[in-house]
Amino acid sequence: MSNGNYWDDGYLALPGFLPTDVTHAFLGTLKSDLARAGVSFDRLKRGSNLLKTEAVEVYGMQYMPMITFLWGMTSAVKNLVGRELRPTYCYFRMYRAGDICRIHSDRYACEHSLSLLLAASDGKAWPLEVGSQHIETPRERADEDFGNEAYGSVPMLPGDAVLYQGVHRAHGRLMPNPNRWSAHLFLHWVDIDGRYADQAFEGMKIPPTEALAMERG
Repeated sequence: MSNGNYWDDGYLALPGFLPTDVTHAFLGTLKSDLARAGVSFDRLKRGSNLLKTEAVEVYGMQYMPMITFLWGMTSAVKNLVGRELRPTYCYFRMYRAGDICRIHSDRYACEHSLSLLLAASDGKAWPLEVGSQHIETPRERADEDFGNEAYGSVPMLPGDAVLYQGVHRAHGRLMPNPNRWSAHLFLHWVDIDGRYADQAFEGMKIPPTEALAMERG
């Protein structure tokens, strides 16, 4: 189920995009794998000009199952966008009560982005806001609000997703997080025929078929 028009609005609300037993299974596996490796969430906190306080972050290159998740979602997101896409990168972030995400636009690898809410301690909806103005030239920003720009707001519950044009639309979370904590996955793609195609696979060189032989030489 989807709400809106991706190309006209710059985003697409996807309520119930994934069943919560799937999102909870993913989060539970991440948590147990980190614990087994002796890595605590406290060691993964990072600061950012987008955030009021440090937040736990894990990037795909640090946790390969997350990259597999990103790659596996490519076909579904391609169908929603209506373009031939390739994955770039992904990351996990844990927000705490009262956290916000300042209004910003993203780097070129985030041409088509999916924000997925995995779980929330209290099950309270937390909106993602997306600006109505197309940004032709991406720019660095970390604003407290949209100023005079109109924007759309999508309340998100666990299992919900929002697909948005991360490079060309400002976005963020204005309302403080009403949950004690919430866990989010951010997945990114580029149009393989577009101006940011060189960002695909984070610049990884894809080996030709002959280099992938599985039999013994």
